[in-house]
Amino acid sequence: MDVVDFDDYAERWSRAHGGYDVRSSRSTRAWLRVAHRLASPLARRRVPPTWVTAVGGVGAVAVTGVAALGGRWPLLAAALVVVVALLDGVDGALAEMTDSTTAWGRVLDQLVDRIGDVAMVVGLWALGAPGPVCAAAAVLTVLDESIRSSASAAGLTEVGLVAVAERPVRLLLGGLALAAAGAVPSAAMPIVTAGAALWAFLSLLATVQLVVNVRRRLRGRPRDLPRTEDQGEVGEEPSGHQ
Repeated sequence: MDVVDFDDYAERWSRAHGGYDVRSSRSTRAWLRVAHRLASPLARRRVPPTWVTAVGGVGAVAVTGVAALGGRWPLLAAALVVVVALLDGVDGALAEMTDSTTAWGRVLDQLVDRIGDVAMVVGLWALGAPGPVCAAAAVLTVLDESIRSSASAAGLTEVGLVAVAERPVRLLLGGLALAAAGAVPSAAMPIVTAGAALWAFLSLLATVQLVVNVRRRLRGRPRDLPRTEDQGEVGEEPSGHQ
């Protein structure tokens, strides 16, 4: 199977992300190159993107179990976080390169991402981070992504919904906390406590950012009501029973 070159892939990625110009960000362009290079062999072998997503989900869940072993094991958990982060980019790149993007694939990708976020937080809790702090980090993360999804459904592009606690930031924060806890087991508890607290704080800031940004951009827009098979024009009452 012929594989699209990087420029073609970057153009497809840009269209899928609201026309974002990848040339405006070196880090974004560098990340896309890594994703393209890793996804190319899989594209040649026609590996379904959902397989990559599923493997990433398994790796995300494994982070919790490995971290809970304590001692030096959190170092391996941190390595798994890196693998999960790479797979998170590869599945999307593979879908774009093989023209196999689907609505279900997008939902599955989001589901696995949230599982990964929660798994990292649980891993920090297993190493001694306070439960309330970890719960706040997890709940705020899910809340932030819920706000983002709702705003996207209302017509805002993902690029316009960037906040301080994006998933790459969470992966970096969780991975570093786990790595540090594994490198210095005797100080694991204060390390993961600091990591969880910073995660929760950044997620809270992100919540405020998203609410303010979404309200500002959607304020005054009319609500678009979806049309179903039981409805006529938008705004009409359904023809069938409730």
